[in-house]
Amino acid sequence: MDSVVLETKELSFLYSKGTSSEVAAINNINIKINKGELVGIIGHTGSGKSTLVEHFNAILKPTGGSVFLDGNDIWQDKKNIRSVRFKVGVCFQYPEYQLFEDTVEKDVAFGPKNMGLSKNEIDLRVREAVEYVGLDKSYLEKSPFDLSGGEKRRVAIAGVMAMKPEVLVLDEPCAGLDPIGRKTVLDLIVSYKEKTNSTVIVVSHSMEDIAKIATKILVMNESRLAYYDTVRNVFSHVSELVSMGLDVPQITQLFLKLKNAGYDVRTDIYTADEAEKELLKLLKRRGNNAQ
Repeated sequence: MDSVVLETKELSFLYSKGTSSEVAAINNINIKINKGELVGIIGHTGSGKSTLVEHFNAILKPTGGSVFLDGNDIWQDKKNIRSVRFKVGVCFQYPEYQLFEDTVEKDVAFGPKNMGLSKNEIDLRVREAVEYVGLDKSYLEKSPFDLSGGEKRRVAIAGVMAMKPEVLVLDEPCAGLDPIGRKTVLDLIVSYKEKTNSTVIVVSHSMEDIAKIATKILVMNESRLAYYDTVRNVFSHVSELVSMGLDVPQITQLFLKLKNAGYDVRTDIYTADEAEKELLKLLKRRGNNAQ
């Protein structure tokens, strides 16, 4: 039986509550995220993605509804908020701008030190985390400011991983990176999840990136939950996703165009391997019909 690690019930958040400029950032969100899942959160700018994840580790307090971690309401006792923030680690967009120590080792160790761990445990976690993000131990003595943009990003992510959170939340981890950097970060995320069996949540505007790595996709649209399902089931709503202004993968767009042109093809295609198989089926059917 799946074990629920994170759950929201009727979760809502209003900015400027009680004023004439009051606006709902998220509205009545009900989700369950199981231990070990890799969930992608998608939505256009302003849809509520970042506001939603900022509730997962109590950065924001709900104006309605509740957030549960391991079955416990995280706001039931404010004294537990500190431990919640260690259990749900959030790495914000462009985290490299938050690097401040004079060596990579000190930066990655910052979180574990705040947890009050022993020096030996901190050293072990720092080395593990740097390995998770694909950097050699020789980087530990380097200044983070001497690294490339992609390397800085990985150091910042390692700093959150070093706290060994139950749930790792990455907000736009590939933002601003070139295609090679994007692939590197996505591969590292998958590798980290497989090695640790942690729950990982990735926020992105790129459905292409999410389709490559996620086990489930959560789609936000105008502050509400539009879809929360397996990748294939979400992509079966490709026309609706396009109408929301989401940038679905080019392969998916191609099959939607083929379908609209009258060809008998599936539209929940989002990988090259699936595309090849579906096109071969189409060609075989057309070949049989021509005989």
